Amino acid sequence: MALLEVENICKRFEKTEVLKGISFTLNEGESVSIIGSSGSGKTTLLRCLNFLEMPDEGLIRVRGETLFDSSAPAGNTEEEIRRKRLHFGLVFQSFNLFPQYTALENVMLSPRLVNGVPEEENRKNAEALLSQMGLTDRKDNYPHQLSGGQQQRVAIARALALKPDVLCFDEPTSALDPELTGEVLRVIRKLSEEKTTMIIVTHEMAFARDVADQAIFMDEGVVVEQGSAVEVIDHPKEERTKQFLSRYAEA
Repeated sequence: MALLEVENICKRFEKTEVLKGISFTLNEGESVSIIGSSGSGKTTLLRCLNFLEMPDEGLIRVRGETLFDSSAPAGNTEEEIRRKRLHFGLVFQSFNLFPQYTALENVMLSPRLVNGVPEEENRKNAEALLSQMGLTDRKDNYPHQLSGGQQQRVAIARALALKPDVLCFDEPTSALDPELTGEVLRVIRKLSEEKTTMIIVTHEMAFARDVADQAIFMDEGVVVEQGSAVEVIDHPKEERTKQFLSRYAEA
């Protein structure tokens, strides 16, 4: 059984169809890269999976548990939605760290508030995650004292702190210069090697090919092509995929 099953996800904003029947599965320990032009629906898909937006149609299932099923709608209280979000960790483009808290406090906050993890255990776990991110010497720094790459690594540690089933990245390097991009991509590559289950929305094509098991090319709210990352990115079959990738080859 796949860890994550996504079937026919549709999302509309007023009269605009943003997602038009997105389906894919993800096995435990696998990564999928989602590529496509701006406005193709990639971020909206992540927001639906994380229940920051509610899909209009479709099904989302994690480890056999149905989190959303439009054919059997049930009341989604705020508490139920918060519980469903725990299956997914989301790393945003713009870090979204709390400026009044240190790096360590940012990582400790959610386990304390959401899971009531005891303080000593929480601190130990947070310090281990920051060490994993190469940030032990920065744990007492505030976000404004960190580079963009360091802030994004704190954000990754924070997302991992709740032990999500699936870690999601929404273009995690788009706000970074090339040097800082490299340090964040190295962390994600290591997570992939450690078999962390991930969905990575990215515009870094070589990275998407090298790190992910699968790739999905989206355009105008539909999946145009999906398959192994190497096949989709190096040997695309669909004309729309070829046109999209040729723009990166020319850049």
